Amino acid sequence: MRRTWWIYLIGALGLVAVAAPFVWMVLGSFKTQGELLRVPPTWLPENATTENYEALFSKAHFPRYFLNSGVVALVVTAGNLTFCSMIGYALAKLHFKGRNALFVVVMATLMIPGMVTFVPLFVLVTNAGLANSYPGLILPFLVSPFGVFLMRQFFLGLPDDLMDAGRVDGAGELGIFARIMLPLTRPALATLGILTFLGSWNNFLWPLVIAQTEDKYTLPVALALYSTGQNAQNFGLLMAGAVVVVVPVLVIFLAFQRHVTKGIAITGLK
Repeated sequence: MRRTWWIYLIGALGLVAVAAPFVWMVLGSFKTQGELLRVPPTWLPENATTENYEALFSKAHFPRYFLNSGVVALVVTAGNLTFCSMIGYALAKLHFKGRNALFVVVMATLMIPGMVTFVPLFVLVTNAGLANSYPGLILPFLVSPFGVFLMRQFFLGLPDDLMDAGRVDGAGELGIFARIMLPLTRPALATLGILTFLGSWNNFLWPLVIAQTEDKYTLPVALALYSTGQNAQNFGLLMAGAVVVVVPVLVIFLAFQRHVTKGIAITGLK
C-alpha cells in the first residue's frame, strides 16, 4: 500500500484536472453575469439563478436545436445498428465470392481521414438537393466502417452450430440472423449504439456546412454561433448552453458504460 500511494495521488490529481472545468461550467451556468466577471472569481454561486436557462430556452430557440440534434442522433444510431449488423453478419458468416476483398475495402476506409472525403461528400449531397435538410444531415452517416468492423468481429465469435440448428428447423437466412444471431450481439449493439449516438450528438463540422438556416441547426452549431457577436460576452448563457449539450450524453455514457467495456472486451478490441 505504501508503494502505491503515489498512483492514487496522480489519479486523484488527474480526476480533479478533468472534472474541475465541467464543475465550473455547471456552477457558472447558475451565476449572474456580474458574478462571472468578478475578480477574484467565486466557486459557488452566491445568488443562484436559473435566468440563463430561461433565456436559453425562451429566446435562443434552443428547444428547436435540441430537437434537431435528438432526431439526427437517434436516426443515425438506428441506421448504424441496423445496417452495420447486417453487413457485419454477411462478412462474418455468409460465404460469397469477394467477401474478403470487400472486408479489405471496409478496413481501408478506416484509414482515410475524414477531411479527404469531406468536400466530395458535400458536393454529392448538395447536387442531390439534400442541403439544409434532415436527409442531408443523416444519410452520410447511416453506416460506419467502424460499426461494420465491430459487428463482424462479434459475429465471428459466435458458433456456426447455431446457424446450422436454425437451418435444420427450417429457418431462412433472414430468420437466422434476426431471431438467433442478432439477440446474441446485445453487448456489441449497445457499444455501437452508444458510440454512434455520442459521435452524432457532438458532430459539429458537417451540420455547420450542410445546415444553412437556423431551423436546421444542431446544438453544437447553435452554441458555436451564439458564442460570437452580441452573445459573445454573455458567459452565463454560453455555459448554460454547454451544459445542455454535455449533460445528456454524459448521463447516457455513465448509464451504459459497462456495455461499452463488455462489448469492446468481447470483440477483442484493445
